[in-house]
Amino acid sequence: MRTKLIAIWLLCGFTGSVWATPQIQHWQTPGGARVYFVEDHNLPMLDVAVNFPAGSAFDAADKMGVAGLTHGLLDLGTATLSEDDISRRLADIGGQISGNFDSDRSGLALRTLSSDTEREAALAIMVAVLQHPVFPQQVLEREKKRLVASLREAETKPEFLADRAFGRAVFGSHPYGWQTGVADVEKIQRDDLVNFYRAHYTAGNAVVALMGDVSRQQAEMIAQRLTANLPQGAAASTLPPVVMKIAAHEERIAHPASQSHILIGAPGVARNDADYFPLYVGNYILGGGGFVSRLMSEVREERGMAYSVYSYFMAMQQPGAFQIGLQTKKEQADEALQVVRETLRSFIGQGVTEKELRAAKQNIIFGFPLRIDSNSKILNYLSLIGFYNLPLTYLDDFPQQIERVTVSDINDAFRRRLDTDAMATVIVGAPE
Repeated sequence: MRTKLIAIWLLCGFTGSVWATPQIQHWQTPGGARVYFVEDHNLPMLDVAVNFPAGSAFDAADKMGVAGLTHGLLDLGTATLSEDDISRRLADIGGQISGNFDSDRSGLALRTLSSDTEREAALAIMVAVLQHPVFPQQVLEREKKRLVASLREAETKPEFLADRAFGRAVFGSHPYGWQTGVADVEKIQRDDLVNFYRAHYTAGNAVVALMGDVSRQQAEMIAQRLTANLPQGAAASTLPPVVMKIAAHEERIAHPASQSHILIGAPGVARNDADYFPLYVGNYILGGGGFVSRLMSEVREERGMAYSVYSYFMAMQQPGAFQIGLQTKKEQADEALQVVRETLRSFIGQGVTEKELRAAKQNIIFGFPLRIDSNSKILNYLSLIGFYNLPLTYLDDFPQQIERVTVSDINDAFRRRLDTDAMATVIVGAPE
């Protein structure tokens, strides 16, 4: 792998560490697609991903579920290949196509051998899938039935009910809080998918990531080939802003489960927010650091109320959710909820300590090389950097950004961004 070495001498008494980060190359195709490429000849493999601003938040209010089905049917039939043809040809060359889909993004990824024969065959399939999907009516009906069955089963599960109620409570009418239901799926028509594809899977909005055993010249040809005949359209629409201040809300949902599923939270942080790194490090101390976090110490270690308790910030194009979650016995759900709330109030009110900050930095920074130790992990970072317009030096900068965070940065960010008296709480399987 072509790499450059970065040396980070930690200022808090830790020993220095040196590791390699990938050299990221960047350009735009003639059609406007943004391309991010890391050249690596250590393995005879090529990984490619193409992402679009076409996640579930881009659904129309009266057509929820269209974005997800559009993504799901991309590789289930093209103008020249049936879904069986696609599966068989990929198996013949040892290639794999996978997908990713969330509120912001929809994407497809290809993994193939880099030898000419296998690479060209795999790319031909990827091109057909991206540029010529036909959304076969028979396949659509089958997938709709499968999705309806999945939704009906999910509606019996406490974790699904908790997530759905939590999304509504935190985001209200914002698309991040929309929930696709059975009725939404049943009314989706093939034309809905075709129109969504033409509007959102456009060349100018595509982000192409390439990682592996090809040259820069080959990478340029591949990126152009993958995007040249995508639909032409306007720039991606911007999602509406999230209402950051919500009213305190507690929802208790009866369920026969033996445990209560508890979620607490509020709107949190966007991916490009200046508070991202202070909140990231602070959350590691609060509930993101596993057994060394305060929530785990208070809820599990001190009181034995839950096997696991966690917190995280879901950073999105617009501020995603800050969420605390746990499962506990019904009879102690209210007590556990009170402990969590008191722990959060103490964390925000009293702040973190220098000792906690040093330990968090050490764990995060020295664990960072494991985040970029495979081609697939690097590919995911390339897609993230491209989609959210992060600096090309993001992987180089990450440890330094963590190291720069101070106690006052964390305390100030949490006090400004989270109000313990204005949070949503959902309890599924609530004690009677």
